[in-house]
Amino acid sequence: MFTDCGVKSRGIGIASTAMALVMLAVLGGCANGPDRMTTGSVSRTTAHAPLDRMSAGELGSASEQLGQAYARDTRNKDVALRYAQVLQMTGRNEQSLAVMRKLAIDHSRDRQVLAEYGKALAAAGELEPALDAVRRAQTPEFPDWRLVSAEAAILDQLDHKQEARALYRRAIDMAPNEPSILSNLGMSYVLEGDLRAAEQHMRKATEMPGADSRVRQNLALVVGLQGRFQEAEDIARRELSPEQAQANVVYLRSMLSQDNAWSQLEDEERATN
Repeated sequence: MFTDCGVKSRGIGIASTAMALVMLAVLGGCANGPDRMTTGSVSRTTAHAPLDRMSAGELGSASEQLGQAYARDTRNKDVALRYAQVLQMTGRNEQSLAVMRKLAIDHSRDRQVLAEYGKALAAAGELEPALDAVRRAQTPEFPDWRLVSAEAAILDQLDHKQEARALYRRAIDMAPNEPSILSNLGMSYVLEGDLRAAEQHMRKATEMPGADSRVRQNLALVVGLQGRFQEAEDIARRELSPEQAQANVVYLRSMLSQDNAWSQLEDEERATN
């Protein structure tokens, strides 16, 4: 759909419109959250079900259950991490940050906790502290590709594109078969407005073994940002219920229409034909 010569002007029009969606997707792929919980006070569904496939009602229920478990033991790492993630997904970024800030104090040398603390800071808009937290979590003699990718995602938000891209490629060298890194790199191109390059990286990521729901939903987002709403909905339906997939596309349409970004895309499409 797009040619490289118009990337910068398009980036101004569409990246700002979809920024909230894009950065949610970027941060969601920074590092894997806890897969298992050890407490018996949370239901098995809440403990193990992928959060990104839950409905709004299910997330609300999970938030309530996890909040009660967290109140009983604020030092429980697994509960606190999952609770903070649910809070972020329901838009309560400041509360999520408060949970992670306390957890980072209680587990000051835990790399996973510091990495998730950095993500919570970034979600709350505190980008410089987020960058510091992620860098402190890294151990130079035993570098973790998840932290390298997370640092790159934060640098992208700070508009340090070249530094971010270099880190993404370093992370790819460290973990060449990890789809979330390519997904994050694709989102870097979304922020620049280069949707064609973004889609290429996203599709490659979804074809890799281990690609999860978040990676495929990121592809759906990029396809939708190019105005191919039916295709985006078809991709999303593989991960979400038909109602959720349709709701996502409706929301994306509304985001693009707010600043007349969709009309801008249509005009540029006609101009290139």
